[in-house]
Amino acid sequence: MMLGMSETASKAGQVWAHVGQAFVDPGYDVIVAGAGRMGAACALYLRQLAPDLRTLLLDEGGLPNEDGATILAPGIWTGMDLPAAWQAEALWVRTQVATVFGDAGFDERTLLELHAQEMDGTVQTSSLQARFPTLSTLVQMEGLPFARLDPQAATYRPGAVALACAQQAIRQGADLMLNARATLVPGGVQVERLTVTNTHQIITHETHVLSAPRVIIALGAGGPYAAEHDLGVHTAHARAYRQVPRLNVSSDSASPVLRASGLTLRPQAGGYTLVPPIHHRDPHGYVPQGGHLTGVPTGLRRETLEDLVALMDLLPVLGTGALELGRSISDVPGAWLVLPGGSPGGRPQHQALPGGAHLLLGGPLADVLGLSTAYDLAASMAGVQTRPWN
Repeated sequence: MMLGMSETASKAGQVWAHVGQAFVDPGYDVIVAGAGRMGAACALYLRQLAPDLRTLLLDEGGLPNEDGATILAPGIWTGMDLPAAWQAEALWVRTQVATVFGDAGFDERTLLELHAQEMDGTVQTSSLQARFPTLSTLVQMEGLPFARLDPQAATYRPGAVALACAQQAIRQGADLMLNARATLVPGGVQVERLTVTNTHQIITHETHVLSAPRVIIALGAGGPYAAEHDLGVHTAHARAYRQVPRLNVSSDSASPVLRASGLTLRPQAGGYTLVPPIHHRDPHGYVPQGGHLTGVPTGLRRETLEDLVALMDLLPVLGTGALELGRSISDVPGAWLVLPGGSPGGRPQHQALPGGAHLLLGGPLADVLGLSTAYDLAASMAGVQTRPWN
């Protein structure tokens, strides 16, 4: 994907998009492996906070990378249920997405969390019918008569944030290499520049070993495995495979985000994207498999299918033809999601590893706290003590 470099200044970084562009290692202070939302944001903040550090951003595909979780992230900002100590940080992220990355499709939407029992802060679901006329077409209100509201919630496109971060980082002097597979080595990375043959095979065109005092591992769910496999460093992190089925029920700019029993219904492209809850980690070597519905094979993995079947009484629309079941696992979009370990609430985090490497992890709260975590790592490397949300 071309990045539109015509607007760049003379100090802009170099982009290597294909193997026809010869590469000679100029020497780097920081190498960021992974140009998803977290990696691209960290590269940008490094250029802003420590412009003297020569920075290279690597990605195995394009921007945003369809192989990663960024493009399938829910893109939902909400402060609901966040501890008070995290609220200011989350609001800073909201402002970044809404104002700094103007092409991210930021759209304010109320979030409704539906409950079977009354609790602090809930209102009668039926009282919201006039405000949200389509609510009764989705929800069995007698079964979910109570709702909590987050009027500050919003939706946006995480993939657009990743692209905007990379573009701004390059304009401010970071280098970018696409179609480059990174393998961690002590003190740097081994980079395989990939190309496609006339029979559509992806092969390694050339290999470079790049040294750098600092390496940021922003490979999403593959990051902890890379640290363990390539560097021999044990981590406590896990991963899970999450699918995002489609629900073909009409939505518009006024439709709220709905959440019931951990399942999120996110208005998107005139319908809804379903974001199931994460119940547990998936074991190493697990290969996602589809499930069965009334004896018919479907593209939804068994765990996701069980969640949807369990909610069909409360959300009757899930039992109709509006739910896209797919014919195989590849018909229903899905991606691996990292589950940061040792982190309260599973919040994003960065972890220092031996030899100058750093793991940068997103996870279930990446939409809300991912950018601030990337900033925090960049600030730590730059020696900056203050944070803009404090």
